[in-house]
Amino acid sequence: MSHDHDHDHDDDDHDRRGRSHGHDHGHGVAALRAGARHTRPLVISLGLIVAFLVVQVVVGVITGSLALLSDAGHMATDALGLGMALAAIQAASNARVHPQRTFGLYRLEILAALANAVLLFGVAGYVLFEAAGRLGDAPDIDSVPVLVVGVLGLVVNLVAFLLLRAGSKESINLQGAYLEVLSDMLGSVGVILAAIVWGVTGWAWVDPVIGAAIGVFILPRAWKLGREALRVLVQAAPAGIDLVAMQAELAGITGVVDVHDLHVWTLTSEMDVATAHLMVAAGTDSHVVLDRARELLAVRHGITHATLQVEPDDHCGCDEVTW
Repeated sequence: MSHDHDHDHDDDDHDRRGRSHGHDHGHGVAALRAGARHTRPLVISLGLIVAFLVVQVVVGVITGSLALLSDAGHMATDALGLGMALAAIQAASNARVHPQRTFGLYRLEILAALANAVLLFGVAGYVLFEAAGRLGDAPDIDSVPVLVVGVLGLVVNLVAFLLLRAGSKESINLQGAYLEVLSDMLGSVGVILAAIVWGVTGWAWVDPVIGAAIGVFILPRAWKLGREALRVLVQAAPAGIDLVAMQAELAGITGVVDVHDLHVWTLTSEMDVATAHLMVAAGTDSHVVLDRARELLAVRHGITHATLQVEPDDHCGCDEVTW
C-alpha cells in the first residue's frame, strides 16, 4: 500500500495514473497486521494464565512463600498484560474509520507494549523490596505444596510460551506479552528450585534470594521492551533503516536532483511509513520517478506505505518549511 502524490497534475489525472501504474491506496494491511494474525494463541494463553493464577495466589498465601507470591505477581501482570494486548489488537482491528483518526487506532498496540514494560518494572521492584526485607528473617515454609504449584506453573507458562513465540517475532505488542510469559516461566523454575533446596537443606533464606533473582532477571527485558515502544511513540526511524543511505538511493534515481523532507517512522508492528520530497529536473517524467522510488523503498527497505511528492527544480515554496 502506498500513497504517491505528484502536485503537478490534477486529482483526476492522479487517479488515472494510480490505476494505470498499479498504485493501490486500499487499506488491506489492517487484515494482515501481525497482532491480528495471532489473536487465537493470545486468547488461549490468557485463559490458561488466569485459571492458574487463582491456584497460585491461594497456595502462596497459605504457605507464605515469597518466591511463589512473586511468581503469582508475575502471573497477575501476565494476565493484565495479555488482556491489554488482546484489547489493543481488537480495538485497532475493529475501529471504524474516523476523519480525525487518519491512522486508525494502530498505536494502541504500542501503548499496550509500553504498559507491559511499566508493569514488569513495578513487579520487579516490589519483589526486590520484599526480598530485602525477608533476608534477615525468612519464615519457615512447607516446600511440598510450593513445589507442586511451581511445576504446574511451569507447564502452564511453557504452553503459553510456545503459543506466543511466533507472534513475538512479528508484533511488538505480542513481544511484550511473550516477555511477560517468559519471565514468569523462569520464575516458575525459580520456585521449583527454591522448594527443592529448602525442602532438602532447610535453608529458609533460599526463598527470598530466588525471588530477588527473578526480579533482577526481569529488569533488562522490561527496559528493552519499553525502549522499543518509546522509539515508536516518538516516531524515531526504525533501527534497521539507514536514512542517509536511503536518501542517497532516492537521489540516485534518474532525473532526481535533490531529496529533502525525508521522514521514516513506525506506525505499529510491521507497518513502517515514509514521506519525502523528490525534486526533479524540469521535463522529467514524474510517473517514472514515482514508480522507481516506490520500488526502491519496497524492495530495499521493506516500506510499502510511502507518500512521495515530486516537484520540478524550478518550483519554489518548499524551502519555506521551518520544521
